[in-house]
Amino acid sequence: MLSWLAVLLAAVCVLSLGVNSWVLREHCLTTEIPSTISHPLKLWTLYYAFLLLVTWGEIFEMLGICTMFKFIRFLHDLLPIRKDPQVAVTNLRFGSVPVRLFQPKAPSSRPRRGIIFYHGGGSVFGSLDFYHNLCSFLARETDSVLLLVGYRKLPEYHSPIITKDCLNASIHFLKALDTYGVDPARVVLCGESIGGGAVAVTTQSLVGRPDLPRIRAQVLIYPVIQVVNLQLPSFRQNQNVPLLTGKFTARLMCRYMNIHRSWNRALLTGAFIPPEAWSKYKKWLSSDNIPKRFKTKTHQPCFPAPFNEAAYLEMKHLLDVENCPLLAEDEVIAQLPEAFVVSCENDILRDDALLYRKRLEDQGVPVTWHHAEDGFHGSVILFDKKHLSFPCSQEIMNAVVCYIKGI
Repeated sequence: MLSWLAVLLAAVCVLSLGVNSWVLREHCLTTEIPSTISHPLKLWTLYYAFLLLVTWGEIFEMLGICTMFKFIRFLHDLLPIRKDPQVAVTNLRFGSVPVRLFQPKAPSSRPRRGIIFYHGGGSVFGSLDFYHNLCSFLARETDSVLLLVGYRKLPEYHSPIITKDCLNASIHFLKALDTYGVDPARVVLCGESIGGGAVAVTTQSLVGRPDLPRIRAQVLIYPVIQVVNLQLPSFRQNQNVPLLTGKFTARLMCRYMNIHRSWNRALLTGAFIPPEAWSKYKKWLSSDNIPKRFKTKTHQPCFPAPFNEAAYLEMKHLLDVENCPLLAEDEVIAQLPEAFVVSCENDILRDDALLYRKRLEDQGVPVTWHHAEDGFHGSVILFDKKHLSFPCSQEIMNAVVCYIKGI
C-alpha cells in the first residue's frame, strides 16, 4: 500500500514539475511587459500564476473532473469578501438571473442615484462574489444603490445570453426603482470589459422605451465593443501583453460565439466579412479612425482578407448589433446618454474604446474620456487586492467614482 502511495506521490510531483516548467517556458517566450507598466515584475508573476491555473484547469477538463471555466471560478470565489458596515447587501433573483443589491445604510433625504453594474471576465470568469468588493466600494463612495448582475456564462451558455440577461435584469430593476429608493432621473449603466460591451448593447436596446426611465449615463471600462476587426493597432501592439493576450482573446471569442477553432484564422484576418458589409462598416471599424499617436510605423496588414463565404456562414452573427454595438445605426447612437469611456494604453482592446468614443462624439453624444497610460486589461478588479494592486487600478476606480458623483 505504501509503495503505491509513493508511486502516486512521485507521479503527482513529476506532473506538477512538468506543468510548471511548460508554463514558465511559454510565459518567458511569449509574454511582453511594456515599459509603461508600473511594477512589471508583479504583473509578470501575476500572469504566470494565472497561466498556471488555466493550464491545471485544462488538465482537469481533459480528465473529466471539471471544466477549466468552473475550476477558475471556484478558485477566484475563494477570495475573501469584505463586509462593509456602511452597505447593506441583498441577494436576489430576477427570473433566471441572480443579482446582488448594494444599498448604503445611511439615511438619505431624497432618492439615491442608481447604478446597474455588469462585471467582466470574458464570459468565463467573474461572479457576484468576485466583484463584491468592487461594487460595495462603488455603492459606498458614490452614495448609490447598486445592482450587480450575475449573468450566465460558459461553458453552458453562449452568445447572446450575456446581453439578454443584462437587459432583462436591467428592465426588471428599472420597473421597480421606487422599491429600492432610486431616483429614476439618475440611473447609470456601468460595466467592465465584456460587461462594458453589455452596457453599450443594453443602453442601445433601451432607446425609445417610453415605459422605462431614460438612462442618465453609461460608463464603459475598457469595453468589448466589436468582434469584427481584430487587426486594429492595439491588437497588434498588445497581443502578448497580460492579462488579456491576442491568443486568449480569440479563444474566448470562439467559445462564446460558438465558433469552431478551425475558423480562428478567418476570424483574425476578417475573411468572413462580405465586401459589401465592409464597404458599409469601414467608416466605423477601420483603423483610420484611431488617432495617430496610438499607431506605430510598422507594416499595416491588408484587412479584411479575401472573402471566404464558408467562413461568413459560420460567423455572420458577429456582425449582429447585439455582438457588435459599434455597428448600431446613427439614429440609435444619436439618442444615447452621455458616456464615460475608459481605455488603457497596454490593452489589446484599447482601440475598441477609442472607436466607440468617436462614434458617440460624431453623433453629438457628450463623452468624457479617461486614458490610463500605464493601464492594462483587467487592472480594475485588482484595485483592492493590496499587494496585487497597481497604481492604474486605483486611478481608474477614482476616476469612475468622480464621474458618477457628478451626475
